Amino acid sequence: MTTPIPRHIAIIMDGNGRWAEARGMRRVKGHEAGIDSVRAISEECARLGVEQLTLYAFSEENWRRPKLEIEFLMRMLKRFLVKERDTLMRNNMRFGAVGRLDRLPKDVRRELDKTIQLAAGNTGTLLCLALSYGGRAELADAMRALADKVVAGELKPEQIDEAAISAELYQPNMPDPDLVIRTAGEMRLSNFLLWQISYAELYVTDTLWPDFREEHLQAAIQDFAGRERRFGGLVDRAKSQSAAS
Repeated sequence: MTTPIPRHIAIIMDGNGRWAEARGMRRVKGHEAGIDSVRAISEECARLGVEQLTLYAFSEENWRRPKLEIEFLMRMLKRFLVKERDTLMRNNMRFGAVGRLDRLPKDVRRELDKTIQLAAGNTGTLLCLALSYGGRAELADAMRALADKVVAGELKPEQIDEAAISAELYQPNMPDPDLVIRTAGEMRLSNFLLWQISYAELYVTDTLWPDFREEHLQAAIQDFAGRERRFGGLVDRAKSQSAAS
């Protein structure tokens, strides 16, 4: 029996700094090492046929980090956007981003847009980076957009439902994540895709992100395959056992 593959996997990539510090390196070296994991996991998701892989790359809160670290991360992001275009095209991967992208430096935003356009004709896995992203910020921006429509007479307050909110999110067509993976053992969501992960399965590993590779992803997917997804309801065990047999 084949293992069911999550349609959408979202990953909180944690542990870069700790990985570097454990080796007597500067924290930025951990971020550099983490790029190898991004490449390996992206290619594995493409091979498995995962529809979307969303990586929490830079949060709204990360803007509070030291200026030099932020500048380094933005330079690294720009290099990544250029260097990984071959990886995207070789694996038939699409590319996207969610977040307050207008906060990114202009040169980074320019390369981001170029990469999105370059891969737009591909048909495989969508690699989506959450950049300058915060789940609460996304909801606040969505509420503001709905309020503007109400003021303009385009929408009535009683018409605001879950579908209306979802339509104003950064990526309205994003399928809700089936599986959320967090590396480095931290047991929190860190303001990541709060609306979308309401019924996602959570998987936490002690592995630091720079060490996270295909075998760790496979372990998470195997664990996911053994879960009973109820979506707030009850599982008909008789049907589940019948289907399994």
